[in-house]
Amino acid sequence: MTVYGATNTAPQRVDVLVVGAGQAGLSAAYHLHRRGFAPWRAGADGGFVVLDANAEPGGAWAHRSPSLRMATVHGFHDLPDAELPPVDPEAPAREVVPGYFTAYEARHALPVVRPVEVRAVRAESERPDSRLLVETDRGTWSTRALINATGTWTRPFLPHYPGHFAGRQLHYAEYRGAEEFTGKRVLVVGGGASAIQVLSEVAAVGTTVWATRSEPVYHEGPFTPEYGRAVVAKVEERVRQGLPVRSVVSVTGLGPSVAYRRAEELGALHRRPMFDRLTEHGAAWGDEETTVDAIVWATGFRPEVGHLAPLGLRSPGGGIALTGTRATADPRVHLVGYGPSASTVGANRAGRAAVNDLVALLGDPERQPAPTAV
Repeated sequence: MTVYGATNTAPQRVDVLVVGAGQAGLSAAYHLHRRGFAPWRAGADGGFVVLDANAEPGGAWAHRSPSLRMATVHGFHDLPDAELPPVDPEAPAREVVPGYFTAYEARHALPVVRPVEVRAVRAESERPDSRLLVETDRGTWSTRALINATGTWTRPFLPHYPGHFAGRQLHYAEYRGAEEFTGKRVLVVGGGASAIQVLSEVAAVGTTVWATRSEPVYHEGPFTPEYGRAVVAKVEERVRQGLPVRSVVSVTGLGPSVAYRRAEELGALHRRPMFDRLTEHGAAWGDEETTVDAIVWATGFRPEVGHLAPLGLRSPGGGIALTGTRATADPRVHLVGYGPSASTVGANRAGRAAVNDLVALLGDPERQPAPTAV
């Protein structure tokens, strides 16, 4: 059940509010419903609701480049209890995944309200068992607990370097394919899967220069379950310490993906160290200047958690310390799709873990039938 343009004057009271309807948010919503929390109905107290800032289902996938095909997606894992139907490997991911999410929301009667922008989350009082007030552009909600699943797509990271480049610059979030760079010389900055995708496409129609801050990490062997657990453990340790998170993908290393092999065949994987400064016509390494027509910053994203600032969750280390998925400083708040769960398989597991923890905190809800759509 998707409700469009829902508004409320007095705060609508629910037991659990999920912010974000991407992979992590939908996983959490599924497990809330499965554990007996009733889907929210207008005018009724209790149950759970999902607030999504997007006008349509799909989360960040709906905003990806049209050139990203299912064959070149850097891993995708099915949502719980719904296998992704067979798809054409050459189908655009920005069409396939949103379609899959749309069907999932309907199949499980998930109460997603959109578009709703969450602006701030505050404690109703200083009591540790008080409710949380969720302020949005369409009114205020009151909830006993909150699952934050806002991801990172809305916070692209652009590092600062001295100098000024007069040509075309864009972050990977704005990248829409190689066509505009036909016959151009393009500097691609970044050492992750996004940079590899851009290199694999732009090098086929133009010339590329690749720069990274540190040596790219390559993983030669298979991505075994043991390797995956070791990678996640590294990210989890930073999160437990309240340090700024690193993405799971940044730790796994670059593997033999379709995009990687294509970039390698095109001779685009000759990495240069990071330049010293930007110039009007390109970038400079010491006295050597390289002229380019455009710069694509494939430099990653930061977690979208600014709306949680009134809760004072940040640790002295600069990040939000978690115990599992629970904010260490506030057991009412869980973060999924954050740090170690910022992958499709990790998001699924985090959604289940967060709900199990909240059942222990709030009590086991009575099962209620799903309401009819409004």
